[in-house]
Amino acid sequence: MSSKTELRYRRLLAEAQLLDGDPDVRPELDVLKAAVRTQIPDTLPLQESSVVEWTTEATAMLEHGTTPKAIFDRLRLEHGDLGGSLSAIKRLCDRLRRSSGVRPQDVAIPVQTAPGEVTQVDFGYVGKLWDPVEGRLRRAWVFVMVLGYSRHMVVRIVFDQTVHTWQRLHVEAFEELGGVPEVVVPDNLKAAVIRAAFGVDGVAVLNRSYRELARHYGFKVDPTPVRSPNEKGKVESAVKYVKHNFFRPRSA
Repeated sequence: MSSKTELRYRRLLAEAQLLDGDPDVRPELDVLKAAVRTQIPDTLPLQESSVVEWTTEATAMLEHGTTPKAIFDRLRLEHGDLGGSLSAIKRLCDRLRRSSGVRPQDVAIPVQTAPGEVTQVDFGYVGKLWDPVEGRLRRAWVFVMVLGYSRHMVVRIVFDQTVHTWQRLHVEAFEELGGVPEVVVPDNLKAAVIRAAFGVDGVAVLNRSYRELARHYGFKVDPTPVRSPNEKGKVESAVKYVKHNFFRPRSA
C-alpha cells in the first residue's frame, strides 16, 4: 500500500485505541481490519480493467518471470488492439502480484559504487537457439557485463563457455564501452576461477589466461564467493532482465 494509505489506516486505528498499550501484545489482523472497515466500508465496486480478458495470459507470463512491459509487447504483437494501454497492463500485473503475496526476490538492498569502479559479469542459459554457423539448434547462453554505477549492459549470445570465448567477450565489451573498469566481478566458472575461495581465509586461484588478460588490461579480478549470487546482484538482475524481456516472451 502507499504511504498515504498506511497513514490513514494508522490514524483510524489510533482513534480506535488499538495502538495503545503493550507493543508486544498485538491485536489480531481481523480486529484491525474490522476497525478500518467501520470507517472505510467496502462500498465501491472495483472498476473492471480494460485488459481483464488477458488475465490468464498475463498470469502465465508473470509466473514465468516476464515483466509487464514485455507482457504488453507480447500481447500487442500477437493480438493487435488490446483495448488497453501499458499502464492498464501494469495495474493488472500489480493486482496479480498482490494476490500472490510478496516473494523473497522482490526485496533488494542497493549497493552503491563509483563510476568506472566495478563491473559484474556472468552467463545465463537461454535454451536452444539456431546457430547460423553450424546450421543447427545448439545450447545457448547470454554473456552479460553490467557496469555497477550506471547499470549499462553489454550483451552477447554465445554457444559455449570456453576460455577463448570468455576472453573474447571481455575484449569486445571493453571495446564497446570504450574503457576498462577497475574491478571485474565474475562468477566461479572454470574459464575465470580454477579454485574458488571457501571462507574468509580462503584464496581463489584464477585461470592463468584470465589472469594474463587482467594484467594486460589493468583490472583486478574479485570472484564472487561460492553460492553467494547476492554478491553480484546487479549482473544477476541484468541476466534476468535479458532473459525475461527478450527471450521468455518469445518462448512462453
